Amino acid sequence: MTINNPLKNTRIEFHILQSFPVTCLNRDDVGAPKTAIVGGVPRARVSSQAWKRPVRLAMQEFGAKLGMRTKHIAQIIAKACSEEDADEEKALACGEAIASFLSKDTLLFFTENEAKAFAKYTLEHEFDAKKLKDKEVHKVAKKALNPAVDGIDIALFGRMVAQASDLNIEAAASFSHAISTHKVANEVEFFTAVDDVQNEGDSGSAHMGSLEFNSATYYRYVSLDLGQLYQTLEGQNLPEAIEAFVKALYVAVPTARQTTMSGASFWDYAKVLVRKGQRLQASFDAPVKAKGEGYLHPSIASLNATLAQKEQTAGSLFGKLAEIELPPSNVDDLISELTKFAQV
Repeated sequence: MTINNPLKNTRIEFHILQSFPVTCLNRDDVGAPKTAIVGGVPRARVSSQAWKRPVRLAMQEFGAKLGMRTKHIAQIIAKACSEEDADEEKALACGEAIASFLSKDTLLFFTENEAKAFAKYTLEHEFDAKKLKDKEVHKVAKKALNPAVDGIDIALFGRMVAQASDLNIEAAASFSHAISTHKVANEVEFFTAVDDVQNEGDSGSAHMGSLEFNSATYYRYVSLDLGQLYQTLEGQNLPEAIEAFVKALYVAVPTARQTTMSGASFWDYAKVLVRKGQRLQASFDAPVKAKGEGYLHPSIASLNATLAQKEQTAGSLFGKLAEIELPPSNVDDLISELTKFAQV
């Protein structure tokens, strides 16, 4: 559907600084905190996907209706067919046939509305899997999908349908990998565990091990393309989508080792811009120095200096429409300001 898009090329950019004490927020293949070389020095890193999933799941706490990201498409469709009184064998056959038209054993974003629509379609064909056609299935899916109602995460994070490119959805949200604003070296913790049941002759620990950790002030860059979001949602429920996304973005933290190294930190500082034009993030190519006062304050100074310099250099191409700083603003103030741009 082609619609007039008043928010085309308009985006919200979140420049977030967030400090964590001893943590291992995102592990690599050997269980160590992820790192990257930036500006010639090692930095702590949290991958974009490690933060996107907690944000996506946290949106449910704020009233957002999410889709399902699953490989079990056939099973879900079969259940919907059974609810339309198909017998178990036919329901499963129809589910497997439709699933094969959409994806081959890969994760797929999927909604309840689509599952119900597929069940209605199979009912029209007397639950005969041989009568189902891939192009017809794709049309049913395209008509049934309404991210504004039951799949806001599909609009925000996008989806790729391997067997049907016309069902692809461009993501409205872009996440960079979070990096520390300063040089970081991972450290090693040696630990032991004692057996509660001690037999005669037992001594010392029952288990010994080690794990790596670090602590860092992270720079996170997240961009929300309001034009793309408006297009995917066809203009529906935009303020509600922005509110749920911002709240989830504020509270969500990667889940790795949260029971042994609790990383429960909200944003320390954020500069949020509403802009027309291309995405623009800070690189922190030059690592900040603590100078006896920690990394947060010099990181704030570096971020603001970088953004000011970028704005001056870009001139009219910077396209700034609004700027909100936290603190002194709070999250409620931020949401109030941002949703004004969605009331079109």
